[in-house]
Amino acid sequence: MEVFYLLVLLMAALISGFFYCNIDFNEAQVDSHLGKPNFIIILADDIGWGDLGANWPFTKETPNLDKMAKDGLRFEDFHAAASTCSPSRASLLTGRLGLRNGVTHNFAVTSVAGLPLNETTLADVLKEANYSTALIGFDYYFGIPYSNDMGCTDDPGYDIPPSPPCPRDSVMESCKVNPCTRSIALPLLENQKIVEQPVNLSRLTERYTEKVIHFIQKARESMHPFFLYFAPAHMHVPLQYNSQFANTSTRGPYGDGLRELDYAIGRILEEVNADFQNNTLVWFAGDNGPWSEKCEFSGSVGPFEGIWQTQQGGSSAKRTTWEGGHRTPAIAYWPGKIPANATSSSLLSTLDIFSTLIPLAGASLPPNRRYDGLDITKVLLGQSHGSHKALFHPNSGAAGQFGDLKTIRLKQYKAFYLTGGAKACKGGKGPEQQHDPPLIFNLLNDTAEEKPLDPLNPEYHAAFLQVKTVLNNILQDISTDNTSLADYSHDPDVILCCQPKHIVCRCENIT
Repeated sequence: MEVFYLLVLLMAALISGFFYCNIDFNEAQVDSHLGKPNFIIILADDIGWGDLGANWPFTKETPNLDKMAKDGLRFEDFHAAASTCSPSRASLLTGRLGLRNGVTHNFAVTSVAGLPLNETTLADVLKEANYSTALIGFDYYFGIPYSNDMGCTDDPGYDIPPSPPCPRDSVMESCKVNPCTRSIALPLLENQKIVEQPVNLSRLTERYTEKVIHFIQKARESMHPFFLYFAPAHMHVPLQYNSQFANTSTRGPYGDGLRELDYAIGRILEEVNADFQNNTLVWFAGDNGPWSEKCEFSGSVGPFEGIWQTQQGGSSAKRTTWEGGHRTPAIAYWPGKIPANATSSSLLSTLDIFSTLIPLAGASLPPNRRYDGLDITKVLLGQSHGSHKALFHPNSGAAGQFGDLKTIRLKQYKAFYLTGGAKACKGGKGPEQQHDPPLIFNLLNDTAEEKPLDPLNPEYHAAFLQVKTVLNNILQDISTDNTSLADYSHDPDVILCCQPKHIVCRCENIT
């Protein structure tokens, strides 16, 4: 049973939910950590680049994030490592692309496993450096084990198509007609115990925030360096929030939910700012772009419209390798260390979080494997404009083989060997198309990815030769690396259920 729950929590780290550690600090075991910073990673779900007011003037719902950007470093060209949840989060945890760590597409409610156990996570390394960790390796867990749409709730909020509430009838007769469509209620876990099923989504962000603040306070009292990972359900559908945020935005339910997310981050920053030692680095980013299929319940890509794709049909956001799918808002905040009101146009990625935090903690990258991130400490401190020479955007849900590196960003150029496959609002789906030679866009003068370069143009030819070289190099490097293979098998018996005799599993009236 312990192994099963470990696999559940590993899977949870890659889909959604919140993880934090609340250890019993032993002062005799705590080393002095002067110079060792604390780390807080906030990873919003399905948020768009244009959902941050500091990025996009049409957004008015993020005053706390905008202030965080004004007091810190705002990234303009920052990318998720993939355009869907599981591979994006696996890469953040390991600093490795999915073809290396084995996680190439999403896990599900019935998934038997998660991140391969032989992969080394950021939390593993920091725990060895005497950090109390808030990820894999944690001593305390509080959160939902997968995305908030992977199970019914009594008050499901806003989604397309609308989600019905959980049935309350405990009689199983209705399941005998078509048992495959039975919806199990979304559970809330504390350690290995289900404490609520179905979870109350309208209170979830508030409960998460309280746990975050409690952890920070306890860690501060102990003088122990900490690593905290906060992965709110916002802005994933179904959109649900506390009633105090209802009708506070002209953008409707999406804007109301965005205000709640921003409010929660503001409360966390207040707690961070209460520590006058200024020893906490807070890093905010998104796990991928907005889910266009959800229409008005989806976020804003800002100027990254992917017009070539939308003209073909389908989406150019989440589940695609167009800019709207993986270019996310990102801010680094560290008072007294990171210059205020700074902006970076460097080409960077969530892969870099792994490779940056470990040296800052005085630790070393694990041996016997290769990494795809950069140590961007000097970028954070305003001492460098370093960036990736190339970024590789894997197919993680739209078309082609999962994880394949069929889209390459090289400086200002973006090359597509494969396009199409994701649904747009109202259900239209662009055709999957192979491109040989690839489509190449110059993002400096074509932010919306509307018109590819003419293959007969000398600019295209020069860019294509460089793209071909870097693609061959990365594929050769991966083929000789110590790679992992994730278990994507399914078993309905692994679904978490506190009362199996109830139609949807309810924690109330458990005998």
